[in-house]
Amino acid sequence: MRILITGGAGCLGSSLVERYHSMGHEILVLDNFATSARGAMRATNNLVVVEGSVGNAALVDQCFSEFAPTHVIHSAAAYKEPDDWIEDIETNVQGAANIARASLKHRVKRVVNFQTALIYGTPEVVPIPVEHRVAPVSSYAISKAAGEVYLALIAHEIPYVSLRLANVCGPRLAIGPIPTFYQRIKAGKPCYCSDTVRDFLDMEDFHSLMDTVMEDQAPAGVFNVSTGEGRSIKQLFDVVAEYLGHIPEGPIRIVPPGSDDIKSVVLDPKHTETVLGWKAKIGFEETIKRALKWYDEHGVAEIFSHLIASTPTTSTMSEAK
Repeated sequence: MRILITGGAGCLGSSLVERYHSMGHEILVLDNFATSARGAMRATNNLVVVEGSVGNAALVDQCFSEFAPTHVIHSAAAYKEPDDWIEDIETNVQGAANIARASLKHRVKRVVNFQTALIYGTPEVVPIPVEHRVAPVSSYAISKAAGEVYLALIAHEIPYVSLRLANVCGPRLAIGPIPTFYQRIKAGKPCYCSDTVRDFLDMEDFHSLMDTVMEDQAPAGVFNVSTGEGRSIKQLFDVVAEYLGHIPEGPIRIVPPGSDDIKSVVLDPKHTETVLGWKAKIGFEETIKRALKWYDEHGVAEIFSHLIASTPTTSTMSEAK
């Protein structure tokens, strides 16, 4: 395969670059490095790295023209400045439209989009089924939802898959409560937990699903990607604290979700399990400890958040991407 990966230097993108590059596939990464580390991505044989934004239609078309991808993975997303609506629109909406148009023009075989679980908004039922209504409440989620609609316009001509993702945990994770707890506990700083529930998925399970959806004959459509099991942020804190040998002085403070946060975001993967024959296999504690072990070896980079009410330097956030 010749795979064009937008946002290929981010957590999910870089893990796929490493995986598919090791299999001998040719890869082009397009990334503006706004929320990713430049050092994580270096051009080598069969790997081309282009710095720039998916919001730049001319650059996107140039990448497609010169690289001639057979498959596209759209992982790029803007989320680090919650009040920067224009950047969200340019990257998450215009960027998705650019990828959709270029994919049609250059007749790629398959497009896979990564979607945030936050597009469901405040759910009417938990776990959230894939047919649940879409009602995003933040600029990040609104723009990502709009981008998904533009990409869906290609489905009549190109097999198109949109994966609505739980919190995928693994190397280079730089958003949410896992790196925040790890960093603050190691530094001896206080922590508190938002009163929220999320689902957490191991990178290995994510890879096994990606191997399926990248196959030319795999079913297309929209799929929830999750274990289907919700865990409180306090439960997450307990795993990190135990791993680091940290004994809190007194009970950990639990705070209500911020005005731009959602109490419970847990996805129902039944449709995905039935149609794709995939099921998450790795348990919650092992998933978190694998991520923490990577931090032991490589450290924690800058931490980002899509939330307005919380910042990584003052609290712990809940993230559903």
